[in-house]
Amino acid sequence: MTAPTTDHSWLDWPFFEDRHRSLARELDDWAPRNANHAHGDDLDNECRTLVRALAAGGWLAHAVAGRAHGGAGDAIDTRAICLIRETLARHSGLADFAFAMQGLGSGAISLAGSAAQRERYLPQVVSGRAIAAFALSEPEAGSDVAALACSATRDGHHYVLNGEKTWISNGGIADFYVVFARTGATTSGKPSSGISAFIVDAGTPGFEVAERIRVLAPHPLARLRFADCRVPESQVVGDPGEGFKIAMRTLDVFRTSVAAAALGFGRRALDEAVSRALSRRMFNGVLADFQLTQAKLADMVTTLESAALLTYRAAWQRDRGRPVSREAAMAKLVATEGAQRVIDAAVQIFGGLGVVSEQPVERLYREIRALRIYEGASEVQQLIIARELLRGRTSPDPGERP
Repeated sequence: MTAPTTDHSWLDWPFFEDRHRSLARELDDWAPRNANHAHGDDLDNECRTLVRALAAGGWLAHAVAGRAHGGAGDAIDTRAICLIRETLARHSGLADFAFAMQGLGSGAISLAGSAAQRERYLPQVVSGRAIAAFALSEPEAGSDVAALACSATRDGHHYVLNGEKTWISNGGIADFYVVFARTGATTSGKPSSGISAFIVDAGTPGFEVAERIRVLAPHPLARLRFADCRVPESQVVGDPGEGFKIAMRTLDVFRTSVAAAALGFGRRALDEAVSRALSRRMFNGVLADFQLTQAKLADMVTTLESAALLTYRAAWQRDRGRPVSREAAMAKLVATEGAQRVIDAAVQIFGGLGVVSEQPVERLYREIRALRIYEGASEVQQLIIARELLRGRTSPDPGERP
């Protein structure tokens, strides 16, 4: 297996502060010893082990907000999240997944939870004692979040949840789930209104893991079912009816980090491809001697550097308190689509060895594919970018030239 040898000169970009550079280098030293690219068949146990290792290394402190609750800062540092995900993804896709889900699963609590909720759940996330999950998608409500049908009906000091969630990462191993459900009718013609967020502990009566889902790049994934599941009103995150806004705020933080994970996968693929091109003997030379190979490698590195600039611009802007819906969408679109092309090119450079099961580039080929879909498919990112571009502009008069 080739050790990652990615050039780290990009850490000198002005998007970063010295603390970010130190963080990336420390994690790059830690990861080879604690986050193996290969893993066994018991994914549930592997994920739990990785969560504990990430906690012991202090990395989960960056996944939550609030120093009082074990966080590295009082607000989530998007650049730190992105650097951690990129670095972990280069070393281990499953480690990246384990870290990301601790942050995404508890993100709503960091951003909008009550003091009691933050005190109860965030220290457990940081210490690895509790595994978190973010339950938003449904069988008929994936990218169209506003179409969700899971309901929560008020009953005294409780809410009663009914419905299903699917494609839920950490489903089946999480200790708690942040669940989004419809608590009222839509208002002002907005289907996104009337949605609330709830913390549902594993083992709550009426809640069950209905099905474990196997996917291309294995990780814990499940379909959840709620049947008259009673949740105390104290478990509502934020104000009732504000769930959609909370979900979007959470995704705004972590959508950019999906782009960073794609960068990590792509950089690892580039490293593997360069190593293969320099070592593969062919026609009295090596593969890297051929101009076709050189052109492919040039396209790969240019694609990744372009995506990196968009990714860390979006992270930098969010850390400055600026809106990043368009920038995050651009970063995710370009990074995930670009990394897919880079990894495909790496497989081609490896030839037959590139499709052998569990080879690094074969695993990367499977791991990258889902990133073009989850947390908003590429087509949704295009819609977001266009919407932001057109916002505030008026359509030309039909009689005028365009």
